[in-house]
Amino acid sequence: MLLLDDLLEEYLYHCLAKGFTKKTMINKRQEFNQLKKFLIVKRGITEIESVTVHDLRAYLRAKKNDGLQPQSIVSMSKIISAFFNWCVVEEYLTESPMSKVEIPKVPRKVIRGLEPDEVVEMIDCFSYKNYIECRNKAVIAMLADTGLRAMEIRTLLSENVKETTILVNGKGNKERIVFISPTLKKILIKYERMKEKYLKDKIVKSDSYFLTYQHRELSHVTVWKIVKEAGERTGIKDVHPHMFRHFYSVQTLNSGNIDVYSLSRLLGHSDVSTTQRYLQSMTHAQLEDKAILASPLTNIGRTRK
Repeated sequence: MLLLDDLLEEYLYHCLAKGFTKKTMINKRQEFNQLKKFLIVKRGITEIESVTVHDLRAYLRAKKNDGLQPQSIVSMSKIISAFFNWCVVEEYLTESPMSKVEIPKVPRKVIRGLEPDEVVEMIDCFSYKNYIECRNKAVIAMLADTGLRAMEIRTLLSENVKETTILVNGKGNKERIVFISPTLKKILIKYERMKEKYLKDKIVKSDSYFLTYQHRELSHVTVWKIVKEAGERTGIKDVHPHMFRHFYSVQTLNSGNIDVYSLSRLLGHSDVSTTQRYLQSMTHAQLEDKAILASPLTNIGRTRK
């Protein structure tokens, strides 16, 4: 018989070897500690073979009764499913007990998209008068013009920002290339010039492209504060870094110069369905414009003239 505790520990080392982020590992450990407590203390289960679909259904019900929201239960279920699927792959189990556990359906929220004039205002609200102002302008511009995640912005290395491309170390340590438009390049050139001047004769403590005033890598909180300040200066409420990723997705597809599969690669999505979710933020007017431009009869008429 295989002990549940031993296999969970082995699986966590497997995840570390796969390169999961520190945040992901913390979430997994917290979830597994709660699962172990439920199975061992409340159900008297210590061996992996003894875990049944009924035990896991009871665990999800207990979470629901504790007030856990459906979206959180779905996220929790994915963590547990990944563990039991790994047990099957490693031949510790012949079948995952999670395969027959019903996961609650979560209604998808339509994401509010940023308008082009709002993004322009947030870029323009920062000046070139000093390093921090210039850095903040470049951060907002890069978020909007490349669709990078906040984590990817703050961990971006200087050596990976080339003349027309950026090498991104994305989610799950997956590398990808994104491209620098001439408009973004103009802002980055001025930022790099200001950065060089600011760092002259200073001891630099990081190889990151964007640095704090103390010459260190930006924190996650700092990126959020930059975006929040842009929102406050322009009167745009409830803005956060991920909204620029939605903006980039919608605007890029609206241009008609790229398809959803190519966009998925630029965003670093492993599944195109994730990319398609961003399209829900299209307004009715944007959808109407695309439908009219794509009208088969209209386009047939054009070709017959």
